[in-house]
Amino acid sequence: MSIAALNDRIGMVNDVLNSWALLYWDSRTMMPPGGNDTRAKQVSTMKVLAHGLLVADETRRLLDAAETEVANRPAEDADRRIVAQTREAVQHHLKIPADLIRRRAQHASEAAAVWVKARTDSDFSLFAPYLEKTVGMARELADAIGYTGHPYDALMYQFEPGETVTSLRSLFAELRAGIGPVVKATTAVEAPRSDFLERHYEPEKQAAFAKQIAAKLGYDFDRGRLDGTVHPFEISFTRNDVRITTRYYPNFLPASLFGTMHEAGHGLYEQGIDPAYTRTTLATDLVGLYAVGGVSFGAHESQSRLWENHIGRSRRFWDLHYGMLQETFPEALGDVDVAAFHRAINRVRPGYIRVEADELTYDFHIMLRVDIETRLVDGTLKVKDLPEAWNAVIKQELGLDVPNDRLGCLQDIHWSSGQIGTFCNYTIGNVMAAQVLETARAEDPSIQASVDAGNYAPLKDWLTNNIYVHGRRFGRDELLQRITGRTLDPKPYVKYLRDKYTALYGVSV
Repeated sequence: MSIAALNDRIGMVNDVLNSWALLYWDSRTMMPPGGNDTRAKQVSTMKVLAHGLLVADETRRLLDAAETEVANRPAEDADRRIVAQTREAVQHHLKIPADLIRRRAQHASEAAAVWVKARTDSDFSLFAPYLEKTVGMARELADAIGYTGHPYDALMYQFEPGETVTSLRSLFAELRAGIGPVVKATTAVEAPRSDFLERHYEPEKQAAFAKQIAAKLGYDFDRGRLDGTVHPFEISFTRNDVRITTRYYPNFLPASLFGTMHEAGHGLYEQGIDPAYTRTTLATDLVGLYAVGGVSFGAHESQSRLWENHIGRSRRFWDLHYGMLQETFPEALGDVDVAAFHRAINRVRPGYIRVEADELTYDFHIMLRVDIETRLVDGTLKVKDLPEAWNAVIKQELGLDVPNDRLGCLQDIHWSSGQIGTFCNYTIGNVMAAQVLETARAEDPSIQASVDAGNYAPLKDWLTNNIYVHGRRFGRDELLQRITGRTLDPKPYVKYLRDKYTALYGVSV
């Protein structure tokens, strides 16, 4: 069968990408610092090999034959989707020179190591030359891909197909209008105490508790593991080996708690993909050249934010599990009741760090990054002026004076790894999470009853059957249309935030 032969060929591409992913995971968790130079070349080689396999004459010959085989099948047929997506990816990569793939991959590893030092030293000048190259290659890539509007549109295509600068500005305007008044109202009243979150929490105990929580949510440790890292991430080497990471601060508990829940949400998505799709186009991001099964980065973020925020920051979750946390840290939390803890982890306090931002102000961190990225890409903002521009927009959006580069423009790993065009995915994920969860609760009220009882399996099963199992078979908006009857809609998300935080703070907007 032609489709079987094509799947075998794409399986080889997937294998190479999984090898790249394993090298990447090791570089962020266990690799000694001295390994960076050779690792940069290794990961570069893997990306070039994957690119070469995808666009090779043999792949295109198999693709032509498979196209003929599935031509008369229904539009939603999985094999027909495999062929169509593979064709799209091949056409995409034929536009991109292999040398650019190599240079970007090698530079990403080199830049990531420098970023770690620059961030540690809080010195943007160390990283600036590497970011200059990153932005330059991003422009090269945008030009190679092609675009009709903004060059940033071409870069987003790799992560969130269909989004444009124009569509994002419309979405962001609606979110600012809906969320802004809630931020203003909640920050105008006295904030709940949260000093106890910065008491001493032994990292070893945090790791043990994090593993228990991930397991409660349904993350399968027979097909995964949890490790510590500088910047949390999830990575998969097929659905049978899906790894997550978090970070442990001795004097700030929420980082590991919610980092774990966030990455476990990503992990649940990858672990839930149909086994039949393993090593095929429907479990491989052939456009971005990642071994990722989620349909888009935004769809992936919807699951991490759903489990982290809608479940993990809810009062009911901690009514059920706070006792276990107190037993783990009796000295730090012995004098803190569950109500105080819940208020603290939902405290609205504009801060410097995106990954530690409260739920209500989080999207402002995303919107300002997208604005900065678009300006870097179109040349209206120079890299040398980035710290000043960053600090100005933080002041404008969040009212804060940034004290140093570590708490400012050096905090995210994305630019060091070359991922320009992906920040929008976090806000899209927030919007999608609320929309999907609203539908799940309406379709099956027993899901919320089970969650309230501490049984997360029914929710996980619903998400698996409606989202995870499909892998990349359906596009993001197509998937949303199937599940909720409409494409991306920010109204459920705005309502969720307004209802939650006006009640929590006793304010009205």
